Amino acid sequence: MTAAEIRDSFLSFFRDKGHTTVPSASLMPTSPNLLFTNAGMNQFVPYFLGTQKAPYDPPRAADTQKCIRAGGKHNDLEDVGLDTYHHTFFEMLGNWSFGDYFKKDAINWAWELVVETWGFPPNRLYATVYAPGDGDPAEFDQEAYDHWKALFLKAGLDPEIHIVNGNVKDNFWMMGDTGPCGPCSELHVDLTPEGDTNGALVNKDDARCIEIWNLVFIQFNAEPDGSYRDLPAKHVDTGMGFERACAIIQGTKNFTDFSTLPSNYDTDVFTPLFQKLEQLSGQKYTRTLPSPSIEHRASSIEHRASSIEHPESSIQKDIAFRVIADHIRTLSFSIADGILPGNTDRNYVLRRILRRAVRYGRNLGLGTDGTNFLPQLVPVLVEEMAAAFPELKQHQDRITETLDTEESAFNKTLDRGIKLFNAAAEKVSGAFEPETAFELYDTYGFPTDLTALMAAERGLTLDLAAVESHMEQQRERARAAHTSETVTALDFDTDVTTTFTGYDTDSSPTTIHDILDRDGNTYAIIDTSPFYVEMGGQVGDIGSLTVGDESFNVTNVSSVGAATILQLSAMPSAWTGQPREATVALDTSRRRDIEKHHTATHILHWALHEIVSPDATQQGSYVGPDRLRFDFSSKALTKEQLQAVEKLANEKIKANDPVSWSEQPYDSVKGNENIMQFFGDKYGDTVRVVQIGGAEGSLDGWSMELCAGTHVRQTGDIEQIVIKKEEAIAAGIRRIEAVCGSHAQAYLDEAKAGLEKEIHQLANKLTALNAQLSAADAPTQRAPDAPDPGDTSSALTAYRDALKKLTVDADKSLKKIQTANLAQQADAQIDALIANAAGDPPVIIEALENADGNLLGEFINALKKKQFKGVAILAAAEEASGKVHLGIAVHPDLTSQFKAGDLMQKLAPIVGGRGGGKPDFARGAGSDPTQIDALLEAARNSF
Repeated sequence: MTAAEIRDSFLSFFRDKGHTTVPSASLMPTSPNLLFTNAGMNQFVPYFLGTQKAPYDPPRAADTQKCIRAGGKHNDLEDVGLDTYHHTFFEMLGNWSFGDYFKKDAINWAWELVVETWGFPPNRLYATVYAPGDGDPAEFDQEAYDHWKALFLKAGLDPEIHIVNGNVKDNFWMMGDTGPCGPCSELHVDLTPEGDTNGALVNKDDARCIEIWNLVFIQFNAEPDGSYRDLPAKHVDTGMGFERACAIIQGTKNFTDFSTLPSNYDTDVFTPLFQKLEQLSGQKYTRTLPSPSIEHRASSIEHRASSIEHPESSIQKDIAFRVIADHIRTLSFSIADGILPGNTDRNYVLRRILRRAVRYGRNLGLGTDGTNFLPQLVPVLVEEMAAAFPELKQHQDRITETLDTEESAFNKTLDRGIKLFNAAAEKVSGAFEPETAFELYDTYGFPTDLTALMAAERGLTLDLAAVESHMEQQRERARAAHTSETVTALDFDTDVTTTFTGYDTDSSPTTIHDILDRDGNTYAIIDTSPFYVEMGGQVGDIGSLTVGDESFNVTNVSSVGAATILQLSAMPSAWTGQPREATVALDTSRRRDIEKHHTATHILHWALHEIVSPDATQQGSYVGPDRLRFDFSSKALTKEQLQAVEKLANEKIKANDPVSWSEQPYDSVKGNENIMQFFGDKYGDTVRVVQIGGAEGSLDGWSMELCAGTHVRQTGDIEQIVIKKEEAIAAGIRRIEAVCGSHAQAYLDEAKAGLEKEIHQLANKLTALNAQLSAADAPTQRAPDAPDPGDTSSALTAYRDALKKLTVDADKSLKKIQTANLAQQADAQIDALIANAAGDPPVIIEALENADGNLLGEFINALKKKQFKGVAILAAAEEASGKVHLGIAVHPDLTSQFKAGDLMQKLAPIVGGRGGGKPDFARGAGSDPTQIDALLEAARNSF
């Protein structure tokens, strides 16, 4: 069977047993404690915990789960390539029962699939069951033993030989120190030539007898007191290594030839990638392994490398084949799931994996000519696996572009680092100097793990602890040189819990529980506070604290435990050491500006998804009173894309949609594709969803994010957003800086002044040049040896080209300025219009003076921003063109009585025009300004 047939056979088998085939979960884990999804059960944890009901009927499922084990508790990265079965990326086949069937069916079906469907020889199979030692939880798993016993007896085999007891380490599974747990039962396969070891190699970490399937029976709950109680519902959680199953079936030629040990890499899971690598490198994969590879697998990089004759050996080349083939799978699947190489957490692990692949590519001669090889492997992987994992095809361009960018960037570092390493390595024997390894990293950016690998290949050791010591000393020097006003590492503890009121109020009464003097600074511990403590990119608040007759500036806020700590400008003279009532208040102007920039960040994120790609995901942010910074994964944006993002964001701001937030159980929103959430963050049981648009708490907004920050109440409060610049900050990571509200207007005013100055300077230069040209063209008598006045035509062309470009840029900037000025003009007059509105509901019927269609549009926007709960009919005659512009706005609550579109169709013909729109908004135009009074009179008669 091919790998695809084995995968399909597994899923079809359990589909016939009533299981729902479930797609693989993303490699981006839902658990904040994981770097990557590393087991099949990750996506089903809520069903096991009972916090959610399994949505399948019957409640059983089967899947193949993408997994990565590279970093954290489960890390196979350093073993990849050195044996036949370790991988950073692998598939885990599994069948699941959520309170449905239990041990009997799970065991019988495992036997039926493996023996009767796939044809595994029963005499080579060994089952393990849980047998506790002293002090271990639960009892001997007699039930599982009895089921296995019946199957082995039916096959004519001795259960005493083919059922092996396992201890708590091998055969008892726990989700954590407390929580669901239970015994497990594994299937092991004897791969020795004769298959006659009688179970002696089971659980001995021997490649000649390997586990292929683990059946976990979740039946207990581990209590905090160390006891184990029965769960009300019992579950089955199984996992079969897909690559191992393929290796055994294909490597033994359907169980007919056990003369050589099967290898995961000798299957059609990997051979297409090897064939492409052979084509690219001109090398051949010869299946050699470092020695020893079976009886004892060395654990240290130095020991393993000592068995390699030299970097040019066939063994080293074969290791490179296996590493690259493994790593391209990890990289491609991760990037498809939105995990990109970067500098922190899982993103850095991915970057390390990519750099290891590039480094091993050099052993095959790849990348030395400036041609990137990783992107060339992607089509092969897509061709082989997209049928099972369509996300590979869907995101193929992103995968290719990301790999190409990262490989190019690292090749420059690699070339320089290898040259420096080789020069240093020639001068030493036995050990590579930690100081040099640190210098390679600190000065030249060369990864220390690659230095260790290259040293090992030369038979040199490297004291990694000494390298880390140098790094820590460098960090200490950096910390000592860094000054900040942020309060950190305060040397006191407190059990005060502060209630945050800053979402709804700007000031509040509070109790001061303590005031402390530390290093000349004064800190107050309070129990109620509107001050936001810096978190998630949003800066902290400042303000004031009033106690008695004294008032103090709050210059910074921090936290210790659950308490908010205020840094005060001075020590209150009335402080006696006893709790005192006080009042705290925000710097409201600063807070409003922060809220504008934070909500604008959400809108910007949404607009990037709409204009650029849903893959343009947040990688970091800064939200302050004067600006915002937003980092996101993407290739460079075109000028047109950037303009479209800004335009769309401002349209949403002008729409004046409501901004609301609600507390939601995390389990009910995690994994919701419509709610942006960042799984690297550690969310509690309850999360705060900030939504723009829709009804509060209904989770139907057009933008929704998990966010603890503070926000405006209506998008119109932001006024406007201006993108100042967009630039690269790392491979595949872009940064936008923008300003909102008055800061945006100040930026535009400054830009306008600078532009006008530049135009004035250029005009002066052109005037001078024209004078020079006139003088050159005038008939003059010149002596035969007098110098030529020079060819000024090229200079004039350059000036004209510069003026043309400047004019284009000026038009763009002036349009921004004009729009902002129109908005300010409308805002300045709108209150008077609303105050003069008459009737119930209130109606505004006005002809705007000195207005055009753009200004009329800003008046409509201003009415929305003010949430005018009436009907407005506005007309504006444009003197220059004689055109009449019309706008009608009806509050949504009134559209059952008055429809803007119907009113427009009735009124526009009066001024020789037409128009239309929705029930709440309509625009129109006419050609006869002399009839505006008649139009206004007809409008008044409509109410």
